[in-house]
Amino acid sequence: MQLPDYYEADVLRYFDQKPQEAALYEALFQRLCDAVPDASVKVQKSQISFYGRHLFAAASIPVRRKRSWPEHCLLVTFGLAFRLDSPRIAVAVEPYPNRWTHHVVIDRPEQLDEELMGWVRDAYDFAQSK
Repeated sequence: MQLPDYYEADVLRYFDQKPQEAALYEALFQRLCDAVPDASVKVQKSQISFYGRHLFAAASIPVRRKRSWPEHCLLVTFGLAFRLDSPRIAVAVEPYPNRWTHHVVIDRPEQLDEELMGWVRDAYDFAQSK
């Protein structure tokens, strides 16, 4: 994974006072390093974005959360050419024709399983083909 200068400091600042979310992110980051080693990462104000040729996934602390979501969680976002039909998808929107943005709520490291990482890898492949 290609890391920008100050990556570690930026991640610490992003997760300030959120150690449980930071631990979830670290687990996600390790899985992403294995799944898409050629990707790059950028820490932004509202999310941590992952890029191949284009943005394919992001991790964020939910700002507006549904009441049913856990208090401490991470939102994993990725884009595909189709809408996934899974109970794990918390929110799916189609901002452009045939471009679906999916959000998955994660509150335990074991949720970063092969199914989720397969979706993220598919999102990487989709972003590469644009």
